[in-house]
Amino acid sequence: MERAARILVVDDERAIADLVASLLTAEGMEVRACYGAAEALQLLGRERFDLGIFDIMMPGMDGFELCTRVRAASDIPIVFLSAKDEEADQVVGFTLGADDYVTKPFKPRELVARVKARLRRARADAAAPSSDVLHAGAVEVDLRAHKATLLGEPLQLTPKEFAILSILAASAGSPVSARDLFEGAWGERYDDAAANTVMVHIRHLRQKMAAIDSSAQFIETAWGVGYKLRDGLGAGAPGGHGA
Repeated sequence: MERAARILVVDDERAIADLVASLLTAEGMEVRACYGAAEALQLLGRERFDLGIFDIMMPGMDGFELCTRVRAASDIPIVFLSAKDEEADQVVGFTLGADDYVTKPFKPRELVARVKARLRRARADAAAPSSDVLHAGAVEVDLRAHKATLLGEPLQLTPKEFAILSILAASAGSPVSARDLFEGAWGERYDDAAANTVMVHIRHLRQKMAAIDSSAQFIETAWGVGYKLRDGLGAGAPGGHGA
């Protein structure tokens, strides 16, 4: 059984910190809420966390400085939760090493979804092989050479198609959400239009794979979750292209 994710919430507004803690606790996570950056650093020095949610405007040490100090010692995902909604503030946050930025007032379900997405990505990164070559069923992706093959045959992919296939291969057959695919391949925040963009690129990938072997659907849809690479080879003989 997978252990519960441990989350550190830091906000000098106690009501908000406690609300976020209760939302994530209801999702089965272990949450520690604290009300200042200095307290947060002490906790981080004593305990292990899987993700941090930081406010920016706090007295004394602000969230930007807290992020900088955490990044010097840890690569845990960091989500800023702040009333500062200017683009410049978001750029600073991402430059300092934040993984996501949610503005107040926030939608509880959206915040929970974003936290879960960041945790899934962190787990996928941790499980990914250290090699530059990823293997997933009939697919092989060489990250260094920027080449991909299906059943040993080269796939001619656009940069975005290659990025999507790399993310799917790194997930080792587990479903990846459209949000994670978009944010990983495009490096931009996910919105309603992004879902269609991902769907179109998945369709193009499937067409290119079908040109090599049309006997199997190598990219499967996990309904309500996302997409994943099919385990195993095609329907034909091992190493072959199938019927």
